[in-house]
Parts: sequence; C-alpha cells; structure tokens
Amino acid sequence: MHRTVPTPARPLARPLDRPLARLLVVLAAALVALLVTAASVGAAPDAKAPAPETIVKVTGNASEGFGIEHYDGSSTFPPTHSEAMAECQEYSAKVGRIRCRVEVKTWYRDLVATKRALKYAHRS
Repeated sequence: MHRTVPTPARPLARPLDRPLARLLVVLAAALVALLVTAASVGAAPDAKAPAPETIVKVTGNASEGFGIEHYDGSSTFPPTHSEAMAECQEYSAKVGRIRCRVEVKTWYRDLVATKRALKYAHRS
C-alpha cells in the first residue's frame, strides 16, 4: 500500500503585513469606538468622555483624500482611493489583490457614511 502524506497549504499573505491594512484595522476600530460612544452618550447625562481615538470629524473625499480628526486632537490622513487601489497591486496572489480592493472600496464607502452620520449628529 502506498500512503500519502498531506502537504500543508501555502499560507496566504498576511493582511496586517501591509501598512494600508494596518491603517484600515485602526480606523475600523475607531469607527466602532465612535458607534459605541454615540450609543452610550444618550444613555446617561454624566457619561465619561469618549475614548481618545473616537472619530469626531471627517473631511475631504475619496479622490482628493480624507482627513479624520479624533477626540484627542490627533488626525489621520489615509491615502486617496486611487493610491490605496494601486497599493493593492503589490500583492503577488490574485486572491490577495481582490481582497485588498474589496477592503479599500468598503473602507472608503464607510468613510463617506461616517462623514454623513457625523454631519447629521452635529445638526441635532
């Protein structure tokens, strides 16, 4: 009898090895913090101040670049949409390039939604 030993699958490129992926993770965490903070602000008038990384303002657009201001006064300026898409081409595997493009499109769509939500919240 011949016995075959399964070979381990080749690991995909780790998404957090790229600066863009790390930036997207940090900004996604900031968006979650904003949503959690917004939900808790209405709960009690004596609520604590929001987390320092809470997003308080989003300016710009995808083609010219966004500016993201945080509660602690710091700012983040992610690359423009076209720059981020160009970085996706650096992945050697087709699956990695596709995953990166989907993340970029989702991220910029969510930035526009966050900008719109903040404008609405500030009107109240």
